[in-house]
Amino acid sequence: MVAIERTFGPAMVGPDGAMDRQAMRELVFKDPNAKRQLELIIHPLVSQITAEQTQAALTQGQRCLIFDVPLLVESGERWRRQMDRVVVIDCDEDTQCGRVMLRNGLNTQEVKRIIQQQASRAQRLACADVVIFNQGLSLSQLEIEVTQVAADFGL
Repeated sequence: MVAIERTFGPAMVGPDGAMDRQAMRELVFKDPNAKRQLELIIHPLVSQITAEQTQAALTQGQRCLIFDVPLLVESGERWRRQMDRVVVIDCDEDTQCGRVMLRNGLNTQEVKRIIQQQASRAQRLACADVVIFNQGLSLSQLEIEVTQVAADFGL
């Protein structure tokens, strides 16, 4: 977080030493240059950690690696060309909004503002090799869907 504090000031780092996500979210939505600066800090770190974890998993003989990349479509080809397959977990926007509000404690307006900054649902679906529609499914139904996808992957 040293680079975050150096670039954006101590107000962007919380008392726990982690980036203050809410404060940073507010800044990058107001200032596209701040978003670019943040990406210049975060993306190399993510790439380094991903490469290290990938190498460790391959060294251990792992047959399948799963990357959770929330902004895969927005990253252009950077992530996509590293993947054999892309699985998109999909739901309608109202469900997505409700889940984010529940998870992050944000209001509807904040969540909709975030969603508008991201790739559209159509863009995410177009990027997918496999889609799991996770709306109205029980946990056991979702488990069946995931098990089927894993079987299709040879796992």
